[in-house]
Amino acid sequence: MNAVPVVAYFAGDPSRTYQLVQWLEVLEVLDDVHRVCLVLRDREAAELVAARTRLRVVTAPTLADLSAVYAELDAKVVLYCNNSVQNFDSLLDSRRLHVHVNHGESDKQSMASNNAKAYDRVFVAGEAAVQRYVAELLEFDARRLVRIGRPQLDLRRTPLLEPSERSTVLYAPTWEGDAAYNDYTSVDVMGPAIVRAVLAVPGVRLVYKPHPKVVTSRTPAVAAAHREVLDVVAEAAGREPGAGHTAVVEGDILAVMPVCDAIVTDVSSVGLDWLYLHTDKPIVLTDRHEDDDRLRQHVPLSRCADVVRPGEVDGLSELLRDRLEHDEHRLARTAMRHHYFDDLHVGDSTVRFLGAVSELVALRDRLLDEAGGAITA
Repeated sequence: MNAVPVVAYFAGDPSRTYQLVQWLEVLEVLDDVHRVCLVLRDREAAELVAARTRLRVVTAPTLADLSAVYAELDAKVVLYCNNSVQNFDSLLDSRRLHVHVNHGESDKQSMASNNAKAYDRVFVAGEAAVQRYVAELLEFDARRLVRIGRPQLDLRRTPLLEPSERSTVLYAPTWEGDAAYNDYTSVDVMGPAIVRAVLAVPGVRLVYKPHPKVVTSRTPAVAAAHREVLDVVAEAAGREPGAGHTAVVEGDILAVMPVCDAIVTDVSSVGLDWLYLHTDKPIVLTDRHEDDDRLRQHVPLSRCADVVRPGEVDGLSELLRDRLEHDEHRLARTAMRHHYFDDLHVGDSTVRFLGAVSELVALRDRLLDEAGGAITA
């Protein structure tokens, strides 16, 4: 196995591979500059990922396996797209620079975690993320933060759906999270009602694109509501075969967005990706917690979007009809895009990402030379 400068490390199970998959094309671009190897801990997850990329994939199930792989690869920088507990196995290696890149930009509480203190650098999208870390964490060194934007949003995607003469409304809910504090999904508390409200808007095509973990959820209320949504969509499609109502349960949501005219979504990376790519199109944000103060303080996106709560879904049809005709938040979204993504345009994030990784590759060699090779894993 030849030495490679960069490792992308992933310790998640197969259900979480979407976190790494969204980075694959960006990592392939990086591979043209600095060779990249993917190191996974779960064999089934490794097989799923290997089928999606030309990059080398190595499996290291045990800590001993991981140590041997790292010794052979002699990577200079290790990238992490989540905060798996098993990341600490990799962080034991002190001869590399460790960088958290996350798997999206969102206002979820989990986005500003003390886990960030374990990494040498944390790549973030822009000013909103910087403020999030500084405000939420005690004794955090903000110098670790590196603004790179969202390289994934630079990639061209073939649309998964055909355009429609109808106005297309995308309902894209997130999953329920690993804990109550990080539960932002609207599926169980108002998902079917949202879908029925969208379908009630004259001349609209509905597209339902849930988070991958909604589709596989074992939380009874979420699973039941998801099935009900699918039934409602299927019934509407059968009733209006020419309308194009559909559910897209697989594939990249970024490839669904181009043909959509408005989005209803939860607090997650989806709303911010929409803000970046489709700033000129309306956003409706859900709030399952029904806490205006919390939403305005911790979710800046809510200041340039309409908000719907469980007790307010009855008014969603009229709201959407109005926003499709009179988009009164458009200027506010333009300003908010700058808050989240600085002044980046499509293509700029990739340049920043490649430059930031290159700087760290050079820094690692310089630091090791200054230490006289005394640092050991």
